[in-house]
Amino acid sequence: MGVILQIENISKQYRLGTVGTGSLAHDLNRWWHTVRGKEDPYLKIGEVNDRGSKATSDYVWALQDINFEVQAGEVLGIIGKNGAGKSTLLKLLSRVTAPTTGAIRTRGRIASLLEVGTGFHGELTGRENIYMNGAILGMTKKEIDSKLDEIIAFSDCERYIDTPVKRYSSGMTVRLGFAVAAHLEPDILVVDEVLAVGDAEFQKKAIGKMQDISGSEGRTVLFVSHNMAAVKSLCTRAIVLENGKTAFEGSAEESVSYYLGGNNNFFHEKLFKPNEIANEFFELHKISIHKVGNPENRIIDEYDEIELTTNATFLKEVERLHLTYLINNEEGECLFTFSHHHTFPLKKGLNHLKCKLPKGFLNIGSYFLTLYIIQDKKRTVFVEKDILNFQITHGDRGLGAWMGKEPGFIKPQFHWENS
Repeated sequence: MGVILQIENISKQYRLGTVGTGSLAHDLNRWWHTVRGKEDPYLKIGEVNDRGSKATSDYVWALQDINFEVQAGEVLGIIGKNGAGKSTLLKLLSRVTAPTTGAIRTRGRIASLLEVGTGFHGELTGRENIYMNGAILGMTKKEIDSKLDEIIAFSDCERYIDTPVKRYSSGMTVRLGFAVAAHLEPDILVVDEVLAVGDAEFQKKAIGKMQDISGSEGRTVLFVSHNMAAVKSLCTRAIVLENGKTAFEGSAEESVSYYLGGNNNFFHEKLFKPNEIANEFFELHKISIHKVGNPENRIIDEYDEIELTTNATFLKEVERLHLTYLINNEEGECLFTFSHHHTFPLKKGLNHLKCKLPKGFLNIGSYFLTLYIIQDKKRTVFVEKDILNFQITHGDRGLGAWMGKEPGFIKPQFHWENS
């Protein structure tokens, strides 16, 4: 079927703090370099897109040197942390904005759903917006007429279809927006995280429709989501973005594994050099957390039984010591502490401690472990905050189930009876 989308050395640079270039001198400098046939001088400067670091330059690269190809009929996932450049990339592909450098080559029409209400005019009715969006995609009125009933039925907004969309809820708006984007026969459908706004029923319909589009209809889908279960079930391939650059490209399973674990020893497992974490009482060798029975797999989902292992050598006074862990959520709030000291004592020399958390105990999210060594159950002789972090991701809930995160941070499996 061939390549339908080709991205070559795409980069996007923004000036920080102001709208536009913010400087007449910079504009004149750029113009003068262009007149002389020289390269834009501001392409040589600028910082990596790391939103957590303080800026030392007026320019930042939101995206830098992105290259990939997409085959017709392929579902490509684009994943990464907030601020990694995912939405910027989709805006470039949708021609909302132009790249600073590089080229985008496409065959066919692109329909985009980048945020709630993309392409809608608030004063126009839902029906009028359907026709407007179709015209923008290059469709004739006759073509849109043939799809109109199907679009309205899919959106479940028939009662309000002749009401201005400014009066729609966010859920209604995204339902109609997705229905329009998916049914007006684009060759490439670009969908951002916007599906998270919908309820479980809509998510099922939307994911099912995207599978139909790519499978039976042979069209291409670019899908951005933080829901790793949806990425794995829907996408054939994925790209991981980090700080505006391509960090990994591979199968959906491999990409999700890289995103959740990466090549960072700090995530899910940490090995310590000799005497790196040590004092007169002990030396720490390794901490890891993984699903029970599969220590090599860094993906832990909400239904897995989890095992925490700690390898440490205790040197003296072991009968007076115990090891305690504290778990914080990503907001820094302490959820609970746990320790072995009610179960067994430590032994002098190498200890290989294992602790199992019940299946389905932790909710979806990121967690941080703090390690304490306590003497006589009252005095802290060692503490290391955030010594290890790990992530719980969505499990396989099946199409039609709620794909979001329930409230709270733990989901204990209590005993139920019905008599």
